[in-house]
Amino acid sequence: RCMPNTPALVESGAAGLYANNQVTKSQRTLAESLLRAVGIAVWVDHETQIDIVTALSGSGPAYHFLVMEAMQSSAEKMGLPSEAARLLSLQTAFGSAKLALESDVSFKTLRERVTSKGGTTAAALDRFSKLKLQDIFADAMQAAADRSHELSQQIGKS
Repeated sequence: RCMPNTPALVESGAAGLYANNQVTKSQRTLAESLLRAVGIAVWVDHETQIDIVTALSGSGPAYHFLVMEAMQSSAEKMGLPSEAARLLSLQTAFGSAKLALESDVSFKTLRERVTSKGGTTAAALDRFSKLKLQDIFADAMQAAADRSHELSQQIGKS
């Protein structure tokens, strides 16, 4: 099984792969090389982990687009012109991802480096914490993983 994602359209995809013992080494190599041509490929050890991959990176672009959309919309409501809000939201997401990719530290450490005690980022993060954003993400990703499992069961029966 394999779960690519839509950023593969711009050679920035992330795909998870699983192969059972019936898949030959050459078949694994071929599958991996096809996916590496459009991004990264990560093998998982258990087929059920593909459901997690689906929730994380298969559906993940939609989550990031939703966050960028919310940031743009919020900035517009606060008075920023639409094009400026869109561009700043896009570049912030791109730059943050690039910084994380080129860094050897955790997301938590990178977040903490941006957050000054009592500052603007801390105020926003405190609000996210009160709204239980981490729990919202966990619940949403579990729903996606559960649905992925349901769909795989339906495919297995056909």
